[in-house]
Amino acid sequence: MHHKGNVYRFRPYNVGRWIVWGLYALVMLVAPLMFSSSLSLTMLSQMGIAIIACLAFNMLLGQGGMLSFGHAVYSGLGSFFAIHTLNLISKGSIVLPVSAIPLVAGAFGALFAVLLGYVTTKKAGTPFAMITLGVGELVWAMSLMFPGFFGGEGGISGNRVAGQPFLGVTFGPQIQLYYLIAIYTFVCTVAMFAFTRTPLGRMLNAVRDNPERVEFVGYNTQIVRYIAFIASGFFMGISGGLAALNFEIVTAEVVNAARSGAFLLFTFLGGAIFFFGPIIGAVLMVLALVLLSELTQAWLLYLGVVFTFMVMYAPGGISSLIMMNLRVAAFGKLRPLLGSYLALAGTAFVVLAGSGAMIEMVYHLQLNQALGPELKFMGATLNAKDLDSWFGAAFVLAVGVAMFELTRRQFVREWGEIQEWIEKEVKRREAAL
Repeated sequence: MHHKGNVYRFRPYNVGRWIVWGLYALVMLVAPLMFSSSLSLTMLSQMGIAIIACLAFNMLLGQGGMLSFGHAVYSGLGSFFAIHTLNLISKGSIVLPVSAIPLVAGAFGALFAVLLGYVTTKKAGTPFAMITLGVGELVWAMSLMFPGFFGGEGGISGNRVAGQPFLGVTFGPQIQLYYLIAIYTFVCTVAMFAFTRTPLGRMLNAVRDNPERVEFVGYNTQIVRYIAFIASGFFMGISGGLAALNFEIVTAEVVNAARSGAFLLFTFLGGAIFFFGPIIGAVLMVLALVLLSELTQAWLLYLGVVFTFMVMYAPGGISSLIMMNLRVAAFGKLRPLLGSYLALAGTAFVVLAGSGAMIEMVYHLQLNQALGPELKFMGATLNAKDLDSWFGAAFVLAVGVAMFELTRRQFVREWGEIQEWIEKEVKRREAAL
């Protein structure tokens, strides 16, 4: 509120932001009621954990322009300290509510970010990425060298039903743990969004965009990166602590390069430019790791192809595609593109059918030869040793690629015309003001 003379002016109440946050909370509240199966609850819990991790990772990648190849170290170490804390509670050595364990994990995540981050953030750009990769490999090697703490290949297990229940909540049923994860996810999301609005968050953006100017103004770019790194480590630790409670077992896998790579890949797919991008990426991450891996043995190949196409055609990720289309919709020009979108989706499906059939036949010949040459794909029966199946798949692929390319060229032309019209309309409105 601003006071000038006898006139009071109130800042405009940001209704849109309250609606968005309200919907976000509502979705978390009703999701387990709509999807009540045990698989759904497990996936929803993992999505909450992944959302915190991807948003924490994006504090470095999207907000600070720091590409980390070893950020699973902080969520992983948080997981190990969380499971040890849980076991101490079970033995009665310490008195602590189970719901506070993720905060303990977050504190240890921040502590290790303090210890390792000072060296890591000395440099930016490629040297930073290489140092994080080295630190990640170092911690992973240590996890196999110290079985007393890390549990060796078997890992460390625990029981989350420990200590005194609070108001009948034992965290035994998955639904109780889901709501704990949902509360942590919501609070952490709000906290990380608030961080982007602080002077430190703005300075981190400046360090990303123009570090020379930031130093000229008088700020130490390394200190800015270091503080952001510690904050990111704290939230990564919380996600690790929640994961330890969810799975009740922690193995050396939680600190390996594959886990760090997954955070990077899916944060990029969701879109590192916009704050909500990593949330989309986290949901996709769980769907890919849980559902897609069950559907096909070639899931990593499909994931790699999708990632390659996103890098080539939509480097801003899914969130940037959504925002670009919202801009087009705001100017009332989305309807003419719906036909092209349907055509692109249809032709892309044909390409997927042709290429997928060939990929599945190759995998079947390599891995499932004992089951015979026949396999099911999209409701059709294919014979991996029959030339007709290969010819049919190749024909469908060729037709799909040709149709997709024609559709794509038409879409690019339409999109260009609409963007030109929008630019002219913006200039006309500015001139009218």
